[in-house]
Amino acid sequence: MTNNDIFRRLRYAFDLKDTAIVTIFKLADVDVSLEQVTAWLKKDDDEAFKSMRDKDLAGFLNGFISHKRGKREGPAPTPEPSLTNNQVFQKLRIALNLQAEDILALFESEGLPLSAHELSAFFRKPSHKNYRECKDQVLRTFLMGLQHQHRPASPAS
Repeated sequence: MTNNDIFRRLRYAFDLKDTAIVTIFKLADVDVSLEQVTAWLKKDDDEAFKSMRDKDLAGFLNGFISHKRGKREGPAPTPEPSLTNNQVFQKLRIALNLQAEDILALFESEGLPLSAHELSAFFRKPSHKNYRECKDQVLRTFLMGLQHQHRPASPAS
């Protein structure tokens, strides 16, 4: 998954307006313009599309944590220059205050059952012997689950 894909899916799942996104970045002490946000949200084949760097997505996720949980005392964390799916997953887990049971139920509802051991492997340090890389399919399924949980389908008319 690209950073832009993740960003677009989060925007949709949580129904975030462009101005709210700029505010979320500010919570992480990152200044972005409305034009940047719009360019990141464009389709990949659009002329105005801009690729989102890891550092930009990390800044958004840090701000999203503050947005959901409240700003911490002291300076905002510095956005990581490079970001893995595992780090994205971890930041979303923190922002949404999700416990293992919540995440496992979310995966189950999306048709990708995981064991508690498999899940905990995603949150370990890369140097740990039981560390497991979070593949795109796992992150995509998690984001789809968030979308279904936070933006339920409206009833058909």
